[in-house]
Amino acid sequence: MYDALLSTPPPKNEPVLGYAPGSPERARLKETLSRMSAETIEIPLFIGGREMTTGTLSDVRSPHKHDLLLARCHHGGAKETEHAVIAALGAWPAWSSTSFADRAAIFLRAAELLSTKYRPTLNAATMLGQSKTAQQAEIDAACELADFLRFNVAYARRIHEEQPSSAPGTWNIHEPRPLEGFVFAATPFNFTAIAGNLPAAPALMGNTVVWKPAQSAALSAHFIMRLLTEAGLPDGVINMVQGPGPVIAEVVTSRRELAGIHFTGSTDVFRSLWKTVGERIATYRGYPRLVGETGGKDFVFVHRSADLEAVAVALVRGAFEYQGQKCSAASRVYAPTSLFAALKERVVALIAEIRMGDVADFRNFMGAVIDRNAFERIGGYLAQARADASCSILAGGGASDETGYFVEPTFIETRDPGHRLIKEEIFGPVLTAWAYADDELERALELCDTTTPYALTGAFFAQDRAAIAHAASRLRHAAGNLYINDKPTGAVVGEQPFGGARASGTNDKAGSLFNLIRWVSPRIIKENFAPPTELAYPFMKAE
Repeated sequence: MYDALLSTPPPKNEPVLGYAPGSPERARLKETLSRMSAETIEIPLFIGGREMTTGTLSDVRSPHKHDLLLARCHHGGAKETEHAVIAALGAWPAWSSTSFADRAAIFLRAAELLSTKYRPTLNAATMLGQSKTAQQAEIDAACELADFLRFNVAYARRIHEEQPSSAPGTWNIHEPRPLEGFVFAATPFNFTAIAGNLPAAPALMGNTVVWKPAQSAALSAHFIMRLLTEAGLPDGVINMVQGPGPVIAEVVTSRRELAGIHFTGSTDVFRSLWKTVGERIATYRGYPRLVGETGGKDFVFVHRSADLEAVAVALVRGAFEYQGQKCSAASRVYAPTSLFAALKERVVALIAEIRMGDVADFRNFMGAVIDRNAFERIGGYLAQARADASCSILAGGGASDETGYFVEPTFIETRDPGHRLIKEEIFGPVLTAWAYADDELERALELCDTTTPYALTGAFFAQDRAAIAHAASRLRHAAGNLYINDKPTGAVVGEQPFGGARASGTNDKAGSLFNLIRWVSPRIIKENFAPPTELAYPFMKAE
């Protein structure tokens, strides 16, 4: 469309609105929450630009309010997934040939729509459907998703600008082609921004996508599709299929044209997908790109020189914001015995200040966990802690599903540094601490590094600079995102690209150039302006 060497708008992080009493954004959000709570919508599949219904329906209810029916969601099966693959492949020739400028314009427009018209809608859908507070929804559904859309365009431009050198008489060109085939995006319930970014990032690079959102985030996924459609995304570029994960995964992994998988979810599911692709590798046209961000068992390590108040606030925010349902949530604490008594007292006092309940009440710090499966799984850990002589519940420990799936913010001390509460991902509001002897710092660092299979995020608190340097080196591979004197949650697009290794994923850093590179297959073109016209080389000539 444009015969010009383009620069894209410099990306800036979307400002986080405060929603203070009397503010216009608070009034708009309250009105949207009220309207959406009063209606029950139908959520269709989006395939080839068409809204499709199947008649196979499930209820979408608020996790914090069982009797609030938000939507009825249509489920697809193998047939609908096959239709989505065909639609993606049908859209691929035109979309993969669309100029980067025209692709970028769509996602930049989506960012503008999101930060204005769609802001209260996506925030309210995330609050009601996923039980996030206004603050948590704002930084996720509005700001982080808008940041992904804008920063991805800037990073993609850098990929296009990366060009090889050329010898005299030649011109070498790097062309970042889309992958050949379609990309399967599978997204989680806990971040609306991730749900939007996983299909959008490959699409920006010229790929077409089959997207399976989490059933428990069906409401916000529905409005993400409406947002992208209004922004001008062509039919078939992103096709959304709600339905059973194993059925959808079987269809997409059996297709010869599978070019990649963009995944965020559990470690077990990603490993299953990887295994299936590996077993079928000879059937694919190429080698599918596998990009996954999975589990975490994120640590906070406290040095004896740490600021106690900073540690306490970081623990409570890092562990209990969004009910601990962040893969980056603070989940295990290593603290020296010299500080531990005072730290326990302060953390327990802060937990006592937490209000939990309906997120439409803006005074609440926490909502409910996402569904009954989560409620029962977390409850199993709490029951074990109550029965285990090596554990002491310092705060919380209760749960009730009478009106919603509420689990109290729970702080546990264990005397066993190898306890399953320290090892296993719980994905709920449970924080477990182990106190190490001050003269056993090295042993504690070793345990921090080796006790769990995960390596997503971690935090180290100290005022001693030598201790910080030593821990950063000693824990070099224990976290893909390491925070110094800060909680291990809250990565900002453009500032802290996010991802971890080991059992936490492929560490392709969502919100960065590194992730976008995975969705292109570079072609190098050499043009010779003065090609040789003789067979013999100069060295072959006679003396």
